Amino acid sequence: MRVSKEEMGRKDYEEALEAMQGDLTAMAGWASQCGARILVILEGRDTAGKTGAINAIAQKLNPRQVRTVALGTPTEREKTQWYFQRYVPHLPAAGEIVLFDRSWYNRAGVEKVMGFATPEQVSAFLDAAPGFERMLVDDGLLLFKYWLTCDQAEQEERFAERHDDPSKRWKISPIDLAARSRYQDYTDAREAMLQATHTKHAPWTLVDFNDQRRGRLTLVRDLLERLPVKKVEQTVPELPSLAEPLAKEHFGVLKPLPPYPRD
Repeated sequence: MRVSKEEMGRKDYEEALEAMQGDLTAMAGWASQCGARILVILEGRDTAGKTGAINAIAQKLNPRQVRTVALGTPTEREKTQWYFQRYVPHLPAAGEIVLFDRSWYNRAGVEKVMGFATPEQVSAFLDAAPGFERMLVDDGLLLFKYWLTCDQAEQEERFAERHDDPSKRWKISPIDLAARSRYQDYTDAREAMLQATHTKHAPWTLVDFNDQRRGRLTLVRDLLERLPVKKVEQTVPELPSLAEPLAKEHFGVLKPLPPYPRD
């Protein structure tokens, strides 16, 4: 899915997203009522826009129903487990929506390119992933896999923006810096991953995120169109008037705060 080269304006984006978020709310109500288990995997290069896409989906939804999973580096104990084991506890239960900000596909991407996994481990993962996902889908889980694409020139602009903005520098890790010179290696790893794991029961959807606003809208629209959502009647509770007069909050006497220190 490729979007227009012309960058989308904020106003148009927010209006389109607001309408889609209403549909997402209806979808969440359907999932809660019928007990659907929804898992959305978001993969892509560093700076592709995974966090923004997740926020667009989850922003207006009940955080008790929607969870974001972004696992860190595996512990020494986790390194000895069955590879998929640490992801299984995070899978959705009935009525839940789980958004994976990266997933078990780390093994076919960063772990392969950066040498954190052996060629044998990567090969074993690519052989096992389709069968693992087949078990999930056969058990009724609704699985959606998205890869967010981003050209190298655009990626460099976003790295520069993060570097120049103190509030975003935390997003740049040593792995991110090393990945900048391995753009083609990541491309090759992705192509091998798609070849092995793009299956009928768990297909990949590639979305152009060179324009992140258009990319988010494209992804959300695709997700809504692929979910078998049926309208459900939602009971709106009555809000009767209070019999007692409305009370005012009392704070007592507050001392003024000292000025915030700045360098």
